[in-house]
Amino acid sequence: MLAAQAISQSATDPLSGLVVRDIPVPLPEPGWTLVRVVATSLNMHDLWTLRGVGHPPERLPIVLGCDAAGYDADGNEVIIHPVIADPDAGGGDETLDPRRELMSEVHDGTFAEYLAVPTRNLVPKPAWLTFDEAACLPVAWTTAYRMLFTKAGIRAGDRVLVQGAGGGVASAAIKLAAAAGAVVYATSRSADKRALALAWGAQAAVATGARLPEKVDVVIETVGAATWEHSLKSLRPGGAIVVAGATSGGQPPADLTRIFYLQQRILGSTGCTRAELVAMLRMMEATGVRPVIDRVLPLRDIHKGFQFMIDGAVSGKIVIHPPAVAQ
Repeated sequence: MLAAQAISQSATDPLSGLVVRDIPVPLPEPGWTLVRVVATSLNMHDLWTLRGVGHPPERLPIVLGCDAAGYDADGNEVIIHPVIADPDAGGGDETLDPRRELMSEVHDGTFAEYLAVPTRNLVPKPAWLTFDEAACLPVAWTTAYRMLFTKAGIRAGDRVLVQGAGGGVASAAIKLAAAAGAVVYATSRSADKRALALAWGAQAAVATGARLPEKVDVVIETVGAATWEHSLKSLRPGGAIVVAGATSGGQPPADLTRIFYLQQRILGSTGCTRAELVAMLRMMEATGVRPVIDRVLPLRDIHKGFQFMIDGAVSGKIVIHPPAVAQ
């Protein structure tokens, strides 16, 4: 089968370690099942692996990819929940299992014609979702859902700031928060992406670092050092910043005086539970909200997709098709 593997890592030239080649079809271990991949999508997690961040080189080569939708061994349409973990080890929340992993961290990931996953990680794909739409959800959309509803507990009328409009998590956060009745503000350095944020449901979109019309209850923060000061200054007393990434660097200045004096809350968020994926699907069905697909590429062109991400030329998700659906 054709697959995209990381065979080496480079902080300055990450795509040099990515190859597309034929490898054997995986053999599922007990409790696992084989899935034929119809669609998958790119995430920053894949680039971090290629850059050598958070992924030890002794685990190479490994098939990259965390997102997938396809058919299980019985021909059922499924979405892959990407967190491999024991819910009991996390007190009912598999993201708190100290040994949790994402697809492509220890076990081969989703950039292939077939993958093996724990049977528990299969979620029925609703008929109202296309395979391409479903492939956008497992990492970016569930990350946004957990940040907004599990961690921040937003309600209709809440003011929400989404930093860095355009990426997969940011586009999901804007659409999900707006669908829930929140007043959404977004930031971006790009005028085109600010216009897209408005089309996705944001009430206002401003240049990165610009003053907002009002203080917000919640900030969705995945950018990190470049936007951290703005996030703190935009937050009302008692409000919360939910952090699930730091694409511009993970060492932002900490204005501790502001944080304790205004009783602001900093909440970490990683991944999602299987139950949260199912709950998000119910919300999407009820509201009609759907993921933003930037473009669709065949697996052999996966390098082009990652280069678009590196260049910041992406609005939403890049979907990848294995050969069986690319032809």
